[in-house]
Amino acid sequence: MSKKPGRTHSRAASAAASAPPPWSVPLKADLLAETGLRRAIEASVDICAAVAALAAVRAVSDLKASFELSRAGEVVHVTGRVTATVGQNCVVSLEPIETAIDETIDVLFAAVPAEGSAAGEERRRKTENEPAEPLIDGTVDLGTIATEFLILGIEPYPRKEGVEFAPLDVDTEIPHPFAALQALKKSPDGDQS
Repeated sequence: MSKKPGRTHSRAASAAASAPPPWSVPLKADLLAETGLRRAIEASVDICAAVAALAAVRAVSDLKASFELSRAGEVVHVTGRVTATVGQNCVVSLEPIETAIDETIDVLFAAVPAEGSAAGEERRRKTENEPAEPLIDGTVDLGTIATEFLILGIEPYPRKEGVEFAPLDVDTEIPHPFAALQALKKSPDGDQS
C-alpha cells in the first residue's frame, strides 16, 4: 500500500501476515468498466472490534470508506477516503480519548506480468512514479485497503488536548546518595583518603 512518508504500519503488517483480514470486501478487477466505479462500505460492530484488535487500540467505531476505482488496461487506480472514530489512551495521563480519523486513499494495483514481456513494460511505464501493488487473483479488497489506511492514520502516541508532559519535580532537600563522596573529592587539601 502507498504510505505516508515516515509512517509505518508494522503493527498491522505483522498481525495481518498471520491472520485473515478483519474486513474483507473483495471486488473483481475485470468487472470494472473503463468508466470506473464508485463504492461506499461501512463496517459492522464486529468488524470494528476486529479492526481495533488488529490496530492495538481500545476501540474503533463509525468505520466507513468511500472509493472511486478506475482501470487503464491492467492497472487499477483506487482513490477515496476512510473515516472512523478511534478510542485510545493518552500517553501522558492514561485517560481515554477519542480521535477522529479521516485518511485519503490513493493506491495503484496491477497484475504481475512476466518480466521482460510487453505487458510488463507497459505496467512499468504506467506505474513508474509509484510502484503498483500486486493484484492478487485479479481482486481488489476494499475492506483491506480501508483497514490499512485507517491504521496508517492512527496516532501512535496520542495525547489528550491540553495535556503536556512535565518532568517530575525532584526534591532538592534530599541529599544525593553520593554527596559524601562528592564532598571528599572537593576537599581543599586534595586529600581523598
